[in-house]
Amino acid sequence: MASRRTRTTERDRSRRVLSQNFLADPAAIARMVDAARPDPDGLVLEVGAGRGQLTRPLAARCGRLVAYEVDPDAGAELAKVCATLPTVTHRQSDFLAAPPPREEFAVIGNIPWSLTAAVVRWCLAAPRLRTATLLTQLEYARRRAGDYGRWTRLTVLTWPEFDWRLVGRIPRTAFRPVPRVEAGILRIERRKQPLVAASALPSYRRMVELGFGGAGGSLAASLARRYPRARLAAALRASRLDPAVPVGHVWPEQWLTLYRLLHAR
Repeated sequence: MASRRTRTTERDRSRRVLSQNFLADPAAIARMVDAARPDPDGLVLEVGAGRGQLTRPLAARCGRLVAYEVDPDAGAELAKVCATLPTVTHRQSDFLAAPPPREEFAVIGNIPWSLTAAVVRWCLAAPRLRTATLLTQLEYARRRAGDYGRWTRLTVLTWPEFDWRLVGRIPRTAFRPVPRVEAGILRIERRKQPLVAASALPSYRRMVELGFGGAGGSLAASLARRYPRARLAAALRASRLDPAVPVGHVWPEQWLTLYRLLHAR
């Protein structure tokens, strides 16, 4: 009996450290897979595969699947699931330490919420990534997708290359153990054609970083540190932006318009 209590304690500690909340509701699992729209002939990496709740339905919808799970307890159960699926490879290792594939691929997963930012960074840095469909805290997904009418620096910086969308919500009761907050399905999709030429991306990012710099409390005050005031005022008018607008309220499309006007020759 004592050893059983010890094992339970170890598992509970692992879940707290790894932020593991496993999907248990079949409807929520189906919603997640449908939102991912896996390529029937493509490669998918599943991050935070847990005990295989998403692994089976994903394997039925994609060409090849690599399922990553770092937790040894969950990984042991996942290995048994993967052994019955010929198109699935089980990796008992850290997804974040894995090199990205050299072919086009998608990432799908109920990720550990404490590692959300790190998983997103990994995805954005992978040159051959096509889509990432991630189950995150609802608050995170809403902020990144502009669901509050405000936009984060990361979303604006990457908007020319990636589309960010909140494509679904999952109630907290769909997980075991039950977390304190709801979840959101965040879909990040690489655009087929960037909205800014590749050669112009560095200067676009510099403009966005400058705008989010916080000088004077407004977008105009921040950008005025680099751009001539008359040209900046004309660009703001053409973009239908109040000079006093807070930087987070500027839509990504307006950032693109500003960039084109400020950098036109």
